[in-house]
Amino acid sequence: MSLIYNLLISIVDFGLKCVAPFNKKLNLGVKGRSKTFTILKNTLNKHDKTLWFHCASLGEYEQGLPVFQALRTHYKSHKIVLTFFSPSGYQIRKNSPIADVVVYLPLDTKKNAKTFISLVKPELTIFVKYDIWPNFLNELKQNNLRAILISAAFRKNQSFFKFYGKTLQSALFSFEHIFTQNTTTKTLLQSINYNNVTVSGDTRFDRVYSQLNENNQLNFIESFKGKSLCVVAGSTWLPDENLFINYINNNTTNHVKFIIAPHNIKPSQINNLKQRLNTHVVLYSEMANQNLTEANVFIIDTIGLLSKIYNYADIAYVGGAMGTTGLHNTLEPATFGVPIIIGSNHSKFNEAKSMIDIKGMFSISNQKEFDDILNKLISNSDFRDKSGSNNLEFIKENRGAVIQILNYIRI
Repeated sequence: MSLIYNLLISIVDFGLKCVAPFNKKLNLGVKGRSKTFTILKNTLNKHDKTLWFHCASLGEYEQGLPVFQALRTHYKSHKIVLTFFSPSGYQIRKNSPIADVVVYLPLDTKKNAKTFISLVKPELTIFVKYDIWPNFLNELKQNNLRAILISAAFRKNQSFFKFYGKTLQSALFSFEHIFTQNTTTKTLLQSINYNNVTVSGDTRFDRVYSQLNENNQLNFIESFKGKSLCVVAGSTWLPDENLFINYINNNTTNHVKFIIAPHNIKPSQINNLKQRLNTHVVLYSEMANQNLTEANVFIIDTIGLLSKIYNYADIAYVGGAMGTTGLHNTLEPATFGVPIIIGSNHSKFNEAKSMIDIKGMFSISNQKEFDDILNKLISNSDFRDKSGSNNLEFIKENRGAVIQILNYIRI
């Protein structure tokens, strides 16, 4: 199985290099990985004490951030190496203050693993969720270097638990401890005789709740919102935006303002969204020349602001589940105590099911259902407030994963 895995990695390496010139995102990753060892050699020396944090992409980074921040504070004399596999994570967090050096993780070949570990020599390694790389983990184990996995979430149909997934399965045993989001994952790990496991919950709850202690003020959003009720639609795709276009164009007199933050901010798609709205629309990229108070729709054609914008929401909509792209982060608006609307394709998202059960979140599958629940939330303030408070309580009740992880590490 190990031979097959390593052969597949070699094929992937060759394929990425062939395709990269024709794909901007893949090209960023290929070029970035080619520079990793040079950056490490120029940043680290043999006397440095180091910690290594690895995240697949931006979501895993945000998930692990409260743990990373605590370790950064405690291990002040250590250098921290932060790695990403995905360009979307690296490009946004390449200047992260929690790390001394941020690089792409090279592909998981034996040679790359040996070189990387010999350069970094981490006293402690933390992987987040399920981005498992057997050669890197095996190299850590062979060098008696500590590694833990946090916020792990596995499903029965994943390769780790199949007869053909022995290489990936054995990699799990390189972790000295695994902290899981739920009992299902713990049970799956125990089924392969991995028993150094603790159900700590999801560190995302600690992460989003900490947002309340940050400065979430955005003056331009305050100017736009004024005293109006505000609906914030975050991480939207075309099927989500179609709902809002139809609703806004047919409800021009209800004095509600809308903020739409599309997932895809390509100019052509932003302009298409703007042109289809029959009302006064302002783009973030053009707001310097606009009167925000007179606008009815504010389109956020940039990234990095959404978690603060949810602070101004009276009602939130989170995109992804009306189509097949996958539901985006619903915990961010929930921590601000607002009711949330989502599409119907959310079966893989346990937190969505939980918030639906407590009546803080509402799942819709068509325009009529969307219009009905949005109208009810707009017109009934008691219903709106109660739904939002249910979500905030859900966030509060599920905090605590970070404390358990840090107690284990014994900071």
